Amino acid sequence: MPRSATPRPARPARPGTAQPGPAQPRPARPGPALIAHDLVRILDGRRVLDGISLSAAPGRRIGLIGENGVGKSTLLRLLAGVDEPDGGHVTRPPGLGFLRQEAPFDSTATVADVLDDALREAREDLAELDRLTVEIAGGTEGLPARPELLDAYADRLERARQRESWDADRQAARVLDRLGLGRTGHDRTLGSLSGGRRGRLALAALLIRRPAALLLDEPTNHLDDEAAAFVEEQLLRMPGVVVVAGHDRAFLDAVCTDLIDLDPAVDGPVRHGGNYRSYLAAKRAGRERWERRWAEEQEELAALRQATGATGATAHRVAPDRGRTDNEKMGYGHRAGRVQQQISRRVRNAGRRLAELERDSVPRPPAPLRFAPDALAALVAPPPAADAGAPGTARATRAQGAGEDAPLVSLRGVRVPGRLTVDALRITTTDRLLVTGANGTGKSTLLAVLAGRPVPEGEVTRRPGATVGLLAQDTVFGHPGRTARDTYRQALGEERAEAVPLSSLGLLHEADLGKPVAHLSAGQRRRLALAVLVARPPHLLLLDEPTNHLSPTLCDELEEALGTGPGAVVVASHDRWLRGRWAGREIRLGG
Repeated sequence: MPRSATPRPARPARPGTAQPGPAQPRPARPGPALIAHDLVRILDGRRVLDGISLSAAPGRRIGLIGENGVGKSTLLRLLAGVDEPDGGHVTRPPGLGFLRQEAPFDSTATVADVLDDALREAREDLAELDRLTVEIAGGTEGLPARPELLDAYADRLERARQRESWDADRQAARVLDRLGLGRTGHDRTLGSLSGGRRGRLALAALLIRRPAALLLDEPTNHLDDEAAAFVEEQLLRMPGVVVVAGHDRAFLDAVCTDLIDLDPAVDGPVRHGGNYRSYLAAKRAGRERWERRWAEEQEELAALRQATGATGATAHRVAPDRGRTDNEKMGYGHRAGRVQQQISRRVRNAGRRLAELERDSVPRPPAPLRFAPDALAALVAPPPAADAGAPGTARATRAQGAGEDAPLVSLRGVRVPGRLTVDALRITTTDRLLVTGANGTGKSTLLAVLAGRPVPEGEVTRRPGATVGLLAQDTVFGHPGRTARDTYRQALGEERAEAVPLSSLGLLHEADLGKPVAHLSAGQRRRLALAVLVARPPHLLLLDEPTNHLSPTLCDELEEALGTGPGAVVVASHDRWLRGRWAGREIRLGG
């Protein structure tokens, strides 16, 4: 990489043999930019990315947004150098750090191994500064140190300052603690950690390392409020480039200086200067302009086709029902020729304009995905009336009371050691309940208990015959080689899949229905799992972090649908944007 054009700071004074301590903070020297030019990526015969260009200067924090499957993760992989583009090229800063959605760790590695790797560059900085200090101090007495040594020392000192290398071990402990990993044993293997802990460890390793540029794919998955706020604080302090693909609307709003919308647009991907709120207004206005421009062009095309195709007018047909008068018999042919020339000229002009429009016409705005569960309400039978004599599920008592006033599920004195404590909870037939709390307080465990997981202690009462559906955090399908359409049909049965076609729910594009599940993005797999649930709406719908991996637009629509859909809904979420707009009741676990 070429050196930055930023002027070199003055050389430090001749160092002594003592190790240099942390200097007074000063503005970090900007590093190189991240530049992508005309990137093309073809997967399974489809152009996922087609001519994408991006320039990110140090200090810019760019958010990539768009529907699932438009290529956000693919673009990050190209920027990181993990994949090679089919066209175009990338110029990236050295030492770039990349957080993937699925951490690429060896399951036999330990937490200590990950931390040692994250601290390696900081320790190398200090070791190299010690070596250079000794070499400079060992020069010939009375002669200045060699310029190349002083240059090397100044460069390494600047890197150490940017990485805060002298404070790296203390900072590592702080990062682990703030991300909820402070009590995780360093001797534990990564295979023994949950997916959420592995994801937070991968993020912690990057924040500890402090690379010159950061690429982050869904960094706030598995983060509670405090952890997300801490990550925001860390990224705002980063002097280099940050590019993040995410669904967390509050995070995008707080961190990003620019947003790039990869959804289809009339002139290709659009870069918005500003945060998420300003992007929403700009996106709506841009979509309206596109739709209006397309409609106007279609009207003009129809008129031009009619003019060029149906205009058979000749001079003798200008007024077909009027006979020639005596005064015009001599000049009729002359005037008719002149009229014919005028008509011919207009037809030629219309033909040229028609060819131009057909060649360069604005493409039709694609129909946006719309989560459309409203039509399903009629398909949901009301839960059966509670029957005091009907047995409940395993470890559950019989339903208490009868009639519509009885809850679907009620908990009393439920304990799952080390995970969950619930003194009392009732879920009614039309409940809208939001479950919040820090990581580890038992949100997922509570949903599992409501779904029917046996409990070692306490009383669980269920209304007999009531159906329950759970969208878990981890979306796993038993046959990843099956297409999305076949997976949906197998899960529901032919009759139900025909009654509620997958395409009618607006969760996947038509072009994605024939793809194997293994080739879908994480967000598309989550949409498919959600489709299976809402196509046969249960009386009690349980959603564990439902906005993870979903596009911001779909998250907005999902929230609106949750407020009006049939049955009871219980949502466990860390999504601050969702929680800020929640209209139902809320319980917080863990105090």
